[in-house]
Amino acid sequence: RPPEDEEEEVEVGWQEKLFSQFEVDLYLKESACQTPLDWQYHEEIQKLEKAGGRKNCRIFTYTDHDRFTNLEELCQKVTDSDHEVPSYLVERMANVRRRRQDRRPVEASSLKTKIITWEPSEEFIKNNHVINTPVQTMYIMGDLGPYGKLGHREYENVLCTIKVDGNGVITVKPDFTGTKGAYRIELDGEKREVWEYTIENASAQVKPEEEEREQRVFRDLYGRHRDYLSGLVGSDFEMPLPGTLRLFMNGEIVSAQGYEYDNLYVHFFLELPNQWSSSPFQQLSGVTQTCATKTVGWENVAYFCYPFTVELFYTQEDEGVFVSFLPQWPVLYFEVLSLDFWQRYRVEGYGSLVLPASPGVHMLTIPTWRPVELGTVAEMRRFFIGGSPELEDLTYIRIPSTFKGKHLSRFGFRTETTGSVTFRLYCLQQSKAFLEKNALRQHMQSVLDRLGGFSQQSSVYNVLEAFQRARRRMQEARESLPQDLINTSASTV
Repeated sequence: RPPEDEEEEVEVGWQEKLFSQFEVDLYLKESACQTPLDWQYHEEIQKLEKAGGRKNCRIFTYTDHDRFTNLEELCQKVTDSDHEVPSYLVERMANVRRRRQDRRPVEASSLKTKIITWEPSEEFIKNNHVINTPVQTMYIMGDLGPYGKLGHREYENVLCTIKVDGNGVITVKPDFTGTKGAYRIELDGEKREVWEYTIENASAQVKPEEEEREQRVFRDLYGRHRDYLSGLVGSDFEMPLPGTLRLFMNGEIVSAQGYEYDNLYVHFFLELPNQWSSSPFQQLSGVTQTCATKTVGWENVAYFCYPFTVELFYTQEDEGVFVSFLPQWPVLYFEVLSLDFWQRYRVEGYGSLVLPASPGVHMLTIPTWRPVELGTVAEMRRFFIGGSPELEDLTYIRIPSTFKGKHLSRFGFRTETTGSVTFRLYCLQQSKAFLEKNALRQHMQSVLDRLGGFSQQSSVYNVLEAFQRARRRMQEARESLPQDLINTSASTV
């Protein structure tokens, strides 16, 4: 350091070029100028020398056109380890120029005729398989060399990196200091010098008139974009009739785990209660593919990833009639079976799933069971020749559809717990009753209100949850009290 503290303050504009001492010494020589940019810098430096030299001392910049910007992007590392090996993706990304991409718009006719490119070129792969957002970069540098020895590349350090992508997002790294302390740079030289610097936003504040004009332009742009999207989507939507709920579900049988035998498959069907219906072409049953299991942890898991789609309609008979019960929801019945090398199948388990009443994504794991017979003969028959006790009616898993009594007895029916099946369900609900909240408040006893909001059922659940929380707090308070106090109060009572 010089005898007195050295301090420098520079105000830098976007893509404003401030030359370093190294660049001044380099571009003053005509032999070092090769590209048109080099000759431009040569002329600018000559004008600076005639005007008395550069005003900045240690702080200078590299703009988007300089060689340093390209080399810096290629040499960036994820960690500060000296033994870091770039991955395949990093090597591929290093060959992609992400600035000022002059991409020609593809015509609609050629897009329709060339859906698949059978022989893609290297440039085509770079432009389509990598995030290719145009970016402009600028580096604010600092020459932290010893006093009186400026212009050495080994003493150049990046103070701030500014990037602006094609979407208008400005990235400043590191951030403006503000109320935080100054950034520190420690050099590894003999004296281990420590440099501190701050970064402040010196841009002029936007005037209220200009800000209001900008907001109007944004509102106009967003309005036109909304109209454009509305024109693409259209308004020809099939709305359900009044008093009707449409339930659309994209389901997936994800996996089955914990079963005794291998090569599993799932047979399922959907039972519709009263007032539920579906289109004539809707399939309400299906069978997955046979899937071999693999060991995951302590269980054998078969991954099906079998998708299915269901569209159902609930129709209320009379909205004016008070209904004192919640409507029944469709039930998904399923059975898991196994198939061996000799084409013998065995029943591995039965289960049922009530479709979720709330829209959204639901991840459900349903345990299963299977009927068994007493004795070793039944198990030997199951092992050697296949086959096992089966249900003639799968609805017996819950309450059979043919049962009309008040009490269902399963006395003497022996079962055994088996594995479980995982489902992923994406549910959508559509109804005109969802459009007007006031109408929903006025018709709180309607079935559609219970379908949409489940106000009565949710209130009951809230009361039960509050009771359980209060009971847990009482138990925790009782456990925290001394035992002698509890015994004394009990004896007193």
